[in-house]
Amino acid sequence: MGNEFDPHRPIYLQIVEEVKRRVARGDYTPGQQLPSVRELSQDLGVNPNTLARAYLELEREGFVVSRRGQGSFVTAEPGRVAEERRRLAEAAADRFAAEISGLALGVTHFEALVNRIRKAVR
Repeated sequence: MGNEFDPHRPIYLQIVEEVKRRVARGDYTPGQQLPSVRELSQDLGVNPNTLARAYLELEREGFVVSRRGQGSFVTAEPGRVAEERRRLAEAAADRFAAEISGLALGVTHFEALVNRIRKAVR
């Protein structure tokens, strides 16, 4: 993620989305401790208060559990992670469909693109 934040959207929400993507990809696993607020804020180049707000939002959504004196952990509820993975996949499919529909491609070309995606996810 780095310092590539969209200036038109709150940074803390972009961090929430990035943490969810990292969990969906398996970078962080269910039950795993997340980096500390101080550590991740330095890595991302943001104010620790911004990162703390992101963690608070993740906790409010039930995606992260905070344990006093121990830190923040990805929820151990596997269904919650699977749900987020599906949500992200559906959002990506919607973006793909919106982009493709505006290109006026024939069915054959569209099917070739879908087959390319099938090969990539195997």
